[in-house]
Amino acid sequence: MEIAVLGIDLGKTTCSVAGLDRGGAVVLRKRVQRHRLQAFLSVLPPCIVAMEACGGAHHLGHFCVEQGHDPRLMSPLYVRPYVKIHKTDDRDAEAIAEAATRPTMSFVTLKRPEQLDLQALHRARERLVHNRTRLVNQARGFLMERGIRIGTGRHVFQRELRRLLEDDVSSLMPGMIRILSDMAAELAEVNERIAGLDAEIRTHARQDADMRRLMEIPGVGPTIATALVAAIGDGSSFHRARDLSAWLGLVPRQITTGGKARLIGISKHGNSYLRKLFIHGARTVLHLVRDRSTPLARWVDALKARAHANVAGVAMANKLARIAWAVLTKGERYRPSALVAA
Repeated sequence: MEIAVLGIDLGKTTCSVAGLDRGGAVVLRKRVQRHRLQAFLSVLPPCIVAMEACGGAHHLGHFCVEQGHDPRLMSPLYVRPYVKIHKTDDRDAEAIAEAATRPTMSFVTLKRPEQLDLQALHRARERLVHNRTRLVNQARGFLMERGIRIGTGRHVFQRELRRLLEDDVSSLMPGMIRILSDMAAELAEVNERIAGLDAEIRTHARQDADMRRLMEIPGVGPTIATALVAAIGDGSSFHRARDLSAWLGLVPRQITTGGKARLIGISKHGNSYLRKLFIHGARTVLHLVRDRSTPLARWVDALKARAHANVAGVAMANKLARIAWAVLTKGERYRPSALVAA
């Protein structure tokens, strides 16, 4: 049989494959064990190998390149409309193969091993940050039940918690003091681990030319620069800057019916972690940048005068994402004068 497109529905232990010929007819349906999938692909003639962008897809994509295949990774959201009737693994594999043949389909660029390692670094840091937030919130709840209220902010909480534990006239029972002491020690350990990952992220940012140029943009630091390069590489997978901002979910959702268009809140599609980072970076430009004479600061100040601060923050994040795409794809440094010309 001649297979032009091979669709693979990746599973943890078993993968379903569906092969299409040049006319689009299904000529192969098969179940393959995950650990035997590479051996199966190595004996196939070169063809298009389509997969959803999920766990292990990038590693398998690089193996396909070595074997002469053309790997095509797609978002599961784009594959879903091609599933016919009931959803099964075999139907999913057929839908993946069919979606890969569409001329308007958007594909995910294969990530280099360095990008995957950098993404793993950010994921590990995010997990520790979530654990720290849960720990602080639980300790706040314990103290609130005993009539002790601490001001907002993690640093304020840590300072007040140390003071409570060191106070000899504290009204807390010995059992609660022991629990809070354990939580304070755990919090200090988590802070140390996060600081170590932050130092590693800063080291990566200083060693990469693209990241150094990204950090020249106001509101973009080592965390945003490394996370962006890890996610999109050189940005060539996006044809325009607005495609990146749409992928980040920073554009309004549009509902059009009867010829009338209605814009509602931002779509929140795509990479939620990057979107959060860009919004935090935008807030630093809104509130913490002291020099308000720059073109970017004047633009956002004029926007704040006629819109809510949160709306201005999202708009600022959208603009930062577009500037970052231009810096990455054009290989140029950030030029504030270009904003005036625009």
